[in-house]
Amino acid sequence: MAQIMRPNIAGSLFATDHKPHPVQDTLLAVTLVLGVVSFVTAMFHHLHLLSSWTGLVGILTGAYGQFISETTRERFGLIVGLGASAVGFFLGMAHGGLFGGLIG
Repeated sequence: MAQIMRPNIAGSLFATDHKPHPVQDTLLAVTLVLGVVSFVTAMFHHLHLLSSWTGLVGILTGAYGQFISETTRERFGLIVGLGASAVGFFLGMAHGGLFGGLIG
């Protein structure tokens, strides 16, 4: 019966506290969408403006989401979105940057 008294400290990867977190969930969804868009468009040289801007905004929303996140599920999704946003941002910068072709 001693195992009944011990709390489950291992938890799950998608552990939640069973409370609503609308702001954190919105930031998670926005970061994931921006990360996917940035990552996919970074594979095309002529879409560097879209990939670099969506990557930059995805990095910023993901960083703020990490700052206010409360559960492991939120943090896991934010890290995936941040990684995709960063790859898209850096490839977009390498292909022409935030203003490439528009100035000068």
